[in-house]
Amino acid sequence: MTEKWDVIVVGAGNAGFSAAQSARQGGARVLLLEKAPRAWAGGNSYFTAGAMRTGHGGLDDLLTLVEPLPADRAGRVDLGPYPAQDFLDDLVRVTRGRTDRELAELLTEESRETMTWLRELGLRFELMFHRQAYEVDGRYRFWGGLAVGVVGGGKGMIEQHLAAAERAGIEVRFDSPVTDLIVDGGAVGGVVLADGSRIEAGGTVLTSGGFEANAQMRAAYLGPGWDLALVRGTPHNTGDGLRMALAAGARPYGHWSGCHSVAWDSGARPTGDRELTNQLTRGGYPFGIVVNSEGRRFVDEGADYRNYTYAKYGAEILRQPGGIAYQIFDARSAPLLRPEEYASEGVTKVESDTLEGLAKQLGLDEGRLVETVGRFNAAIAPGGDFDPTVKDGCRTEGLTPPKSNWARALDTPPYAAFPVTCGVTFTFGGLHIDREARVLDTGGSPLPGLYAAGELVGGLFWFNYPGGSGLTAGSVFGRRAGRSAAGGSR
Repeated sequence: MTEKWDVIVVGAGNAGFSAAQSARQGGARVLLLEKAPRAWAGGNSYFTAGAMRTGHGGLDDLLTLVEPLPADRAGRVDLGPYPAQDFLDDLVRVTRGRTDRELAELLTEESRETMTWLRELGLRFELMFHRQAYEVDGRYRFWGGLAVGVVGGGKGMIEQHLAAAERAGIEVRFDSPVTDLIVDGGAVGGVVLADGSRIEAGGTVLTSGGFEANAQMRAAYLGPGWDLALVRGTPHNTGDGLRMALAAGARPYGHWSGCHSVAWDSGARPTGDRELTNQLTRGGYPFGIVVNSEGRRFVDEGADYRNYTYAKYGAEILRQPGGIAYQIFDARSAPLLRPEEYASEGVTKVESDTLEGLAKQLGLDEGRLVETVGRFNAAIAPGGDFDPTVKDGCRTEGLTPPKSNWARALDTPPYAAFPVTCGVTFTFGGLHIDREARVLDTGGSPLPGLYAAGELVGGLFWFNYPGGSGLTAGSVFGRRAGRSAAGGSR
């Protein structure tokens, strides 16, 4: 017997829950299918910090969205407006102008109203003091265009999404891998599960992520050596939705040789840790230096705020000998590191009172590391006021690569080093959708009955991305996909 639903959503992460909720609000009977078991609920969304980039009018605007501020911080917050145009400008800048302009404008213009919509569904937000603010002169200053996150991070997001889905009457089925689409006369009419059962629907929404957990596809599309990278999130994002859609005639789109990848604890598991989740990221590098296994620097650690560089520096690490690097800090820079990333249980770390001792423990050439740090310290331009909340211009001169901001001498022991490798978050290549989140075929026309949102949508991100944009994009286009699928199911 074949089941029949109005709308099927494939993939129960943030984008999938957003699509399901939107379709349900459109009056559709919705079935949300998830490949993974219940113990792996949430896809990649579970492994995030829960940060969501949104345009906004400043602190007063966000206070209508977030939980009440802690009493000891109220009245001591500096958080200026971040208009949708600034969000768009950042997206265009970090993608080198390649982002799909129509999709980018939808994302940035609808980001704020989508956050309100999520709050009305039951998600709770907070200002991210622990990730996006530093206390300077008694005030908490936010920086880098990112201020809001879900209470409880990715774990909290999925818990809240599951509860909201239950309240809305959305059926969620785990251990339900979809292996094919039902295609009849060029239209998609549902899905086929691994056990051979068929589920028909007027609208099918794919939100099943990219191919970052598929080593073969990483090597094929991202290039040699990418099969060796670690995976930050779920092991279940193996490109199934992409494969099915392409077989049905969907158009591939976007940066198929690109991905979001970060500095990741070198001792981490091959795929995500459900307990530590995002705590294995090492994002404090702007306040120290990063060297490879030859003891040489290879990136400008202070090129921009972490939010605009962290998603591309994992690839730079993978290009180094052995695919490993070392973030180095001293006693002055260490207090700026987020404790959840650098001081939690299981962190791979080496400490010493001397650079020689640090190098010896890391297996690096002692003389080379001492020389690298010495040249860095000597190249720091005089003057300048160090400030972690702005691009302060504290820089090096005559050094390659330079350090453009937050350059301070590493000269105060003890020294600490954190071995890092490349952690893949999600892949950038995907399907081409229109503004209504309809999947387009190779001729540029909508494939009837098929919609998409989340990480398997291509065209938004190229080379890099502004931190916090992924979850927001999942919700913005998930909301649109669900609405379109509900309308098309009638």
